[in-house]
Amino acid sequence: MEQLLKPAAVFSSHMVLQREKPIAFWGEGKEGIVTISLNDVSTEAVVKDGHWNAVLPPMPAGGPYEVIICQEDETITYTDVLIGEVWLAGGQSNMELELKDSEGGIEEADSFHSDSIRFYQVRHLSYVDENFYKEEAKGSWEMCQDGSQKHWSAVGYYFIKKLWQELKVPVGLISCNWGGTSASAWVRKEDLIKQDSTATYVQELEQAVAGKTKDEYEKELNEYNEWYAKWQEKVNVLYREKPDILWSEVQKIAGKNRWPEPLGIKSPFRACGLYETMLSRVRPYSLRGFLYYQGESDDHKPESYDVLLEQLIRRWRMDWNDLELPFLFVQLPMYIGREDVDHGNWAVIRKKQQQICQMIRNTGMAVILDCGTFDNIHPLNKRIPGWRLADLALYQVYQNGKGKSGPFYRYHVCTGQKIEVFFDHTADGIYFREDEAYRNSRKRYMPDPKKEEEERKKNPISLTGFEIAGDENIFYPASVEVMKDSVILFSEQVERPIHARYACHNFSPVTIFNTYDLPLAPFEV
Repeated sequence: MEQLLKPAAVFSSHMVLQREKPIAFWGEGKEGIVTISLNDVSTEAVVKDGHWNAVLPPMPAGGPYEVIICQEDETITYTDVLIGEVWLAGGQSNMELELKDSEGGIEEADSFHSDSIRFYQVRHLSYVDENFYKEEAKGSWEMCQDGSQKHWSAVGYYFIKKLWQELKVPVGLISCNWGGTSASAWVRKEDLIKQDSTATYVQELEQAVAGKTKDEYEKELNEYNEWYAKWQEKVNVLYREKPDILWSEVQKIAGKNRWPEPLGIKSPFRACGLYETMLSRVRPYSLRGFLYYQGESDDHKPESYDVLLEQLIRRWRMDWNDLELPFLFVQLPMYIGREDVDHGNWAVIRKKQQQICQMIRNTGMAVILDCGTFDNIHPLNKRIPGWRLADLALYQVYQNGKGKSGPFYRYHVCTGQKIEVFFDHTADGIYFREDEAYRNSRKRYMPDPKKEEEERKKNPISLTGFEIAGDENIFYPASVEVMKDSVILFSEQVERPIHARYACHNFSPVTIFNTYDLPLAPFEV
């Protein structure tokens, strides 16, 4: 007999449900009444047009319990269900990167186990077809045992592990991310077209598919996939034979990189696509909040990133029926490719991220400037981003006294030939640390000499990370004198400084930390 009662795929045995908040359940069924029971508490839902929604009252942390969902002669039972803290982790490849591929990840997975930490991976599905629901149904909640966490988001894993250690309650993570995606993939079309600066994402998709039949698109996609498989194999061989080979040389030998795939109805990189095929499949699963690590794939439109991120935050909160649901995100670290010219687009993204943090309630930004890896857009030490997100959650969301924050700009004072900048969240003080990794990386930096010289004339990089300017607004490298909660900046090239900035390039030194060893956030005033 065909099963007609179908709770949403995100529900399974071993799941973690959010404590102290109404617990949402939903799914499909035949016309009639669906009953949901958990820990001797029951509720009923009426099926309308084949769909039902139900909410159980808030419950404290605990378990394991059974969840029983039934309708007439059909009963579904989920076992080993815990109640604790639940977060959703979104973004692109740096959130997606698996624990086994991170620094020390395999050893971590082999050495740590806990039945109180659980993980759910939203299936990577970019197109609804006849196989969509079969593939989705293969997903289930996993426990942190027998090395299963090797395939979990590394950032997400370290985040929930630290929360579990501090809060002493079960913690679950819903991982909903896809490498290489723009934030525009994770919002509704109606949101994007409200603003001219973000409507371009929709327009680009429409232009890409205009006049193209489905068969033509699929032929183009199949051709690309065949090419990409052969091209990637050549690239892998080149890097195995010569790990330090330049990217320009790789493309000369293997052929020009044609990534990403053609835009169309199956592309995960199309505007609004993954919002429909992934995010919407887990809403409104009861959560404590969102984690987000993204921005790299929107660096071609940095000036509008704040608009795009604000749309995403608002949309996710609306979909979860809570306009103040915590949204914690990672600020992009320092990064530059070995042959890239530093155009400052990542610095603009960081600035926009910081503006969002300051403008929108219940958001928080984990500063990881010091975690960037030269010539590798995927820093492999994922402990630090995970821990800093957890510190941010403990500090802002749980307010349990164990959370930490790094320094942020507070105000500045101009005094003749010097400018003094004061900071919040300095803990017991700030200190200066030479950025040896930056110095060593600069020796390997090989951009086009003429372009690099032009960029340096416009945007000189200081070895202290600080730059100052007078009323002509031309910035020069600054010397720095460190006080307890401020720095005094000066330069022979600036007689009367009135502007200051720090870490305002794609790739520049990270030198100021507080006594928690957390880096100063970039600023420009």
